Amino acid sequence: MCVDATISGIQQQLVERQKQELIRENAKLAKEVEAALAQLVQLELRNGKKQIPVPGSRGFCTSAAPEAPSAGAPPAPAAETVKVAKEPKEKKVKEKKPAAEKPAAAPEAPVDVGRLDLRVGKIVEVGRHPDADSLYLEKIDCGEVAPRTVVSGLVKFVPLEEMQNRLVVVMCNLKPAKMRGVTSEAMVMCASTPDKVEVLSPPAGAVPGDLVHCEGYPRQPDAQLNPKKKIFEACAPDLMTNGDLVACYKGAALHVPGKGNVVAQTLKNVNV
Repeated sequence: MCVDATISGIQQQLVERQKQELIRENAKLAKEVEAALAQLVQLELRNGKKQIPVPGSRGFCTSAAPEAPSAGAPPAPAAETVKVAKEPKEKKVKEKKPAAEKPAAAPEAPVDVGRLDLRVGKIVEVGRHPDADSLYLEKIDCGEVAPRTVVSGLVKFVPLEEMQNRLVVVMCNLKPAKMRGVTSEAMVMCASTPDKVEVLSPPAGAVPGDLVHCEGYPRQPDAQLNPKKKIFEACAPDLMTNGDLVACYKGAALHVPGKGNVVAQTLKNVNV
């Protein structure tokens, strides 16, 4: 037992001694490494190499360039730029508004005397046309704001004194037309033959602006007669005086309601 204890004690002493020697050697080596590292840092600083202090360490770490890839190694693929396709914007679909229905065109009135704007007028001024010996130049009051200028070819048939201040029947919706340089805005209605012309007379009591009607033909005159449609020309053959000197359309008398008929002086059964 004593021998074993002695051997064990010796072994422990040897182990402890070796341990202490290893500790001393490690400390010595650490100092040598630290000295060598410090010397390396000084050399690199002289050569202009930057030193980066490493936290928790006494020494410095040199900034080394990244290692170049080996010649045989394939280059690392570059990160691909992923293009994100923009989603197409939804087009706003405009709702089509229902087209406004156009009002149906009113049916055209029949071609008859109702399309003619016949009124009572009064000649307030009359004289010879300055550029035509056969024409009268008249101012006729038709019940409007201002008198209308009218040119009439009546010089050969009606004396000037019979024209002055006379009541007449006037067609007011003819298209104005120039006659020897003067614009005529209406037409004086007359009964006529190749040799004789008489101005039609409104009934007694009529005044400028009174409307002339025809029984059986509603009065719905155009604002202005379209010369291309020749409405007056279509009506003219049926405008005549009858055996009683009354101006008629297809036998129906032209009249001012409540006042009487439109008449000629002497011409019976002739065109108007």
